[in-house]
Amino acid sequence: MGKGLIYGSVLIFSTIGGYIPTLWHAGFFSISSIIGGIIGTVIGIWAAIKINNYVDF
Repeated sequence: MGKGLIYGSVLIFSTIGGYIPTLWHAGFFSISSIIGGIIGTVIGIWAAIKINNYVDF
């Protein structure tokens, strides 16, 4: 599995997960944003594994 695929998907999904709580006016460094970033990281790793299995880099 390519490191670039993992790093890219983790970067994108953790950023999205951390940014979503700011839509309801929570701070970017609030607890909900940190938890969203952690959840986004896990989803990013999962997505990278699924993409790698589908495309087989």
